[in-house]
Amino acid sequence: MKAQVLREETGPGGLELVDVDEPVPGPGQYLIDIKACGVCFPDVLMSRGLYQMRPPLPFTPGTEVAGVVRAAPEGGQYRVGDKVLVFAGIGGFAERMVAVPEQMLPAPAELSFAQGAAMGINFQTALFALKLRAHTAPGEVVAVLGAAGGVGAASIRVAKEMGATVIAVVHRTGAETMLREAGADEVVQLAEGWGAKVKDLSGGGVDVLIDPVGGDVFDDALRTVAPDGRYVVIGFAGGGIPTVKLNRVLFRNIDIVGAAWGEYIRTHPGVPAMLHDELTEMIADGMRPPVDATYSLAQLPQALQDLYDGKVRGKAVVVMGPE
Repeated sequence: MKAQVLREETGPGGLELVDVDEPVPGPGQYLIDIKACGVCFPDVLMSRGLYQMRPPLPFTPGTEVAGVVRAAPEGGQYRVGDKVLVFAGIGGFAERMVAVPEQMLPAPAELSFAQGAAMGINFQTALFALKLRAHTAPGEVVAVLGAAGGVGAASIRVAKEMGATVIAVVHRTGAETMLREAGADEVVQLAEGWGAKVKDLSGGGVDVLIDPVGGDVFDDALRTVAPDGRYVVIGFAGGGIPTVKLNRVLFRNIDIVGAAWGEYIRTHPGVPAMLHDELTEMIADGMRPPVDATYSLAQLPQALQDLYDGKVRGKAVVVMGPE
């Protein structure tokens, strides 16, 4: 079978599409025919040796898998032919993989394989941040930084499903149509005076601010949060890790909370299934994970480079063949 194998931690150029041995499932394991795999920023970091998890070389990256059960253990939860999602960690950029039940969730019937792969970590993170960490309530105003990225686009859709008013804040130009189609009520360009505009649009400040960016925008973003508001730190795609003077938190009566989904589920392993159930209900109500760019397995290095260069708006997915 074909797989993309990382030979060197030199970025996307360190990948090679090669023939590898067919994986053999052990007791209690499943063999999965991979139909699609989401492209996410941890894949980029892994290719450069910059992610907190550094598997020994060579290895096949790929975390967000959608596929079909090819072989199943007797008495298992899933049967041959079932459509499933797999939070793989690694191994997803290949034609087949082995998975254990703890990594697997049923794929919503309404979704294509590409949409299922796009559902992956971004939508889990968005709901985790908005519900479990920010306790977002219907009618609240949510601002989303990095709104044209994968987590940002997912946060817009999930916040709208939760009954919030959403202000999308975006650095890249030309994304307004996409963001409004995703559900954003207002779109603010990240330029001089953007914070004042967000405060004006929100009637004095937002209730929840979702920040996967960090970096230089942090100080201005914190000023847009209303009293009793929650500033949710998801990541640092902007490159810098900001600091905060706690007197600003104290005297304005706001919360700054972290939302590290991957770390949280290590100690709360039941959370992905709980979030998945709620996301499945949202999908039944009409929400769809966006698939904004598709690549073949052979094009994975280009997909990772495009994501790193900021050329992907929303979500990119590697598809292995027709649905």
